Amino acid sequence: MYKNPVIVFEGIEGSGKTYHLKCVSAYLKKKKIDFIKLREPGGSKNSEKIRKLILNNKINFNKNTDLLLYLAARSENIAIIKKNYNKKVILIDRFIDSTIAYQHYGLGVNLKILKTINNYLLMGLKINFTFLNIVNKKNMKKRLNKRKNLNRYDKFSDSFYKKVQNGFLKISFKNKKKYLIIDSNKDIDLNKNKIIKKIDQLIR
Repeated sequence: MYKNPVIVFEGIEGSGKTYHLKCVSAYLKKKKIDFIKLREPGGSKNSEKIRKLILNNKINFNKNTDLLLYLAARSENIAIIKKNYNKKVILIDRFIDSTIAYQHYGLGVNLKILKTINNYLLMGLKINFTFLNIVNKKNMKKRLNKRKNLNRYDKFSDSFYKKVQNGFLKISFKNKKKYLIIDSNKDIDLNKNKIIKKIDQLIR
């Protein structure tokens, strides 16, 4: 379908998105397919510095500062994405949808402002496909409890994560052809095979 697509893995904490991105990375490496992977916030040297600031447990930014920091981190990654756009497969752990789901649906930031700044940064760059990983409250908590270190975004209320996940689903329903919803409450190997099968279709 695409020679070198931009593929994003989205979902709330504990949904398995990072695990599946790592599996896809290993699969592409085995197939000797050129790719790069980024995460948001983070990815590039400067963006990783901003990540540490955003996720610091001792800091409590207001919602507008949070938004601008996330977009600043994205700004630092745009050059890397543009350099590899249509040349390599690009895998991203969180991207535009996370900003909308967390900052708008979760925290109530004005959607128009968010989209205006984001469109300015992206300058026409397009996402080809998104794997949206969903998880129920029980499994999310179980997985977070296994983590040695929890950051600021691992400690929101259940109602917040519910609003964010519902936000992700609303976004995906607007363009179902470019999304695959992965129910991470199901068997992990089943989901892994499902994702790899779709990857094969995307890069065929």
